[in-house]
Amino acid sequence: MKKIITTPNAPAPIGPYNQAVLSGNTLYTSGQIAFSPETGVLVLDDIKTETKQVMENMKAVLKAANMTFDNVIKSSIFISDMDNFGQINEVYGSYFDDVNAPARETVEVARLPKDVNVEISMIAVK
Repeated sequence: MKKIITTPNAPAPIGPYNQAVLSGNTLYTSGQIAFSPETGVLVLDDIKTETKQVMENMKAVLKAANMTFDNVIKSSIFISDMDNFGQINEVYGSYFDDVNAPARETVEVARLPKDVNVEISMIAVK
């Protein structure tokens, strides 16, 4: 059985998908990009600001499922330029405690939706 997770505090889906799906105790999130849920505008000022918006969107999705970053067991980070890795990692890392940080992969891709620079998805467990 699955439960669809939605919140107005993260960007609404722009296609045939949901913000997250809860199956049993496991939450599977869709990738988040830097849309501001308040304005519907992409936040692309610089890579750190963009990454912070992505993480805040993910925080809202987790909260809608009664979870936090402490529940995250796996993250997938897709970036358009590996030269931005250090700055993305700095912002991403500020949301986790080093001892309990989740497993993760970071992959450079040719292009992301809306030509953003970073997209992040997560798996979390209660």
